[in-house]
Amino acid sequence: MPAPHSQHTETARTATKKFRVRFEPAGKTVEVNMADLPYNNDGEPGSLLDIAMQNDIDIEHACGGFCSCSTCHVIIRKGDKSCNEESDQEMDMLDNAPGLTPNSRLACQCIPNGTADLVVEIPTWNRNRAKENH
Repeated sequence: MPAPHSQHTETARTATKKFRVRFEPAGKTVEVNMADLPYNNDGEPGSLLDIAMQNDIDIEHACGGFCSCSTCHVIIRKGDKSCNEESDQEMDMLDNAPGLTPNSRLACQCIPNGTADLVVEIPTWNRNRAKENH
């Protein structure tokens, strides 16, 4: 018997709607087709980290996208209601993130459902670390 899937996974399988994610301050907007998700990069399938990596957008993720650190901290400036709720583990990790805001999420855990466009800010400290590690 197949394992049960989350509502997001089922939506991603059947949805054909496209949505956009704008990554700031780079000003790079990517179009995401829900039918193409997940890309199977690091992070939860279909997460912002998965989407960013597929589109060559650097977001630091020291733990490899396993919700074991806070280095992929991002701030959802628009469209946060279209994302899954934070798990207890994500909230615990976010407590360690510098510059925490009410709209802070871990990119490896934040999974949009495709019902709205998003604007995602990659904080300065994440951009600098990503550049220094390459």
